[in-house]
Amino acid sequence: MPKLNTLQDIYIEELRDLYNMETQLTKALPRISKAVSNSELRQAMENHLQETENQVDRLEQVFEMAGQKVRGKKCTAMEGILEEARELISMDINDNALDAAIIGAAQKVEHYEIASYGTVRTWARQLGFNDQADLLEETLEEEKAANEKLNQIAMEIVNEEAEQGESNFEMASDGFDSHRSRNGRSKK
Repeated sequence: MPKLNTLQDIYIEELRDLYNMETQLTKALPRISKAVSNSELRQAMENHLQETENQVDRLEQVFEMAGQKVRGKKCTAMEGILEEARELISMDINDNALDAAIIGAAQKVEHYEIASYGTVRTWARQLGFNDQADLLEETLEEEKAANEKLNQIAMEIVNEEAEQGESNFEMASDGFDSHRSRNGRSKK
């Protein structure tokens, strides 16, 4: 790993992380979309795939503006978030509940992207790279909008549909399993 001495060094390193993050997403989103049963959610995922492909292009423009070779650095955080999503898809889950779980996984992705793009956009402005910051801001706004769309689909449709299934867990009226005390130990 190279030694990072300045904010500009850290900025370029984070751009490489973002580039890998977005390329991982372009590979994962088609599989995730296929697992979705709700048509509105599927359409939102497919639309976000197109946005993600545009975001990769935008990052390539930022690299060019920065005079840097386009290359990624393995984003282990995104790798972990996407692995969780793959595990969900492979589980035996009711379609409606799976849609709700996929929204949760997708929002983890969006929140990570919002934090990451917000950081690099701020660094670009601090470094005086306003044209780069404007491109990064465009992506940041798309990520925020994608998160809001997921929220809307969850709250208006998917969560209610998922709630209709039968639970495998008994919950006491206070939210705790009636066979356990508040400290988690069995009362039996």
